[in-house]
Amino acid sequence: MKIHEFQAKDIFKRYDIAVPEGEVAATPEQVREIAERLGGGTVVVKAQIHAGGRGKGGGVKVVHSPEEAYEAGKAILGMNLVTHQTGPEGQTVRRVLVEQGLAIAKELYIGIVVDRATACPVIMASSAGGMDIEEVAAQSPELIVKAAVDPAIGFSAMHARKIVFGLGLDKELIKPVSRVVTGLYTIFTEKNCSLIEINPFVITEDKRCLALDGKINFDDDALYKHPDIKELYDPHEQAPEELEASKHKLNYIKLDGNVGCMVNGAGLAMATMDIVKLVGAEPANFLDVGGGASVEQVENAFRILLSDQKVKAILINIFGGILRCDRVASGIVEAAKKVDLNVPMVIRLEGTNVEEGRRILHGSGLSFEVATTFDDAANKIAQCV
Repeated sequence: MKIHEFQAKDIFKRYDIAVPEGEVAATPEQVREIAERLGGGTVVVKAQIHAGGRGKGGGVKVVHSPEEAYEAGKAILGMNLVTHQTGPEGQTVRRVLVEQGLAIAKELYIGIVVDRATACPVIMASSAGGMDIEEVAAQSPELIVKAAVDPAIGFSAMHARKIVFGLGLDKELIKPVSRVVTGLYTIFTEKNCSLIEINPFVITEDKRCLALDGKINFDDDALYKHPDIKELYDPHEQAPEELEASKHKLNYIKLDGNVGCMVNGAGLAMATMDIVKLVGAEPANFLDVGGGASVEQVENAFRILLSDQKVKAILINIFGGILRCDRVASGIVEAAKKVDLNVPMVIRLEGTNVEEGRRILHGSGLSFEVATTFDDAANKIAQCV
């Protein structure tokens, strides 16, 4: 689960990580009032959506008076903000964060993520703050300092020192920045985060250390332990199809392609998307119906696929294990009877009760292509789009 920047900063403050003074606004009038309360000078008006690159898309404006702040709020609130992370459809801005302007001397990056290869949280920092960390890694990997934390041993002052000294900071900044690194790691572990980062983390001209931005992602499977975090969820930031899928306990992520994919198992779903791209088509979604999906869940999955106007063809790739092929076939037939099936469909079934599943499909009267192998399924779907 993702949260907004202002929500991340509220959490930062609870762990003694300083942030600029500011408030959230939902109307241009509120933006002006906040700017006045902050002293009437320079403020920054920042769109609050779950995506990076807001500044490049026009969602961040530096202004120098309450009236300018009002105009900035008027321009940003309600806009459809398009960034490299929102995709071409963009995201509607419903709130902005209005913060005091700062005299910045240095921008840094500090973040923590789980390294799947080592099964350890890794603290990363860079003197190239304000840039995408992926861009820094690709162009100047020597600028990234890393410290892996073995979960069996835990975090210690040694990890913070490795990060701080690796950044080459002045002596007077060693302690305050070490406290920030320690605070971030404490949040990461106590709140079951999958990612936490400050980009940029700034040093002001008067040597203050502040989180100018903040991003936190949480492990969905641990949210039951954090009802306070679960309350921060913003349904407006999720695609309607994803919201609908979550109601039926389906794992669905909307993408930008034209081939709707229904698969059981995350690994098979990833492989299916890869082979769709390999033949020149584009997956429209990640959809894993799981190993124990009911006929009703399969029907709802099918309905969600067809609700995406970009979908020009559907590929169903099922390996029957716990989820039997006859159950999937019954769900497909039931869904097709209730919705307007107006796109071509390719179905590949293998595994438990596959013959019964194929019998159900062939006797349904549906129009579809049958694929026998992975390659066959991909080639048939490529011909459909």
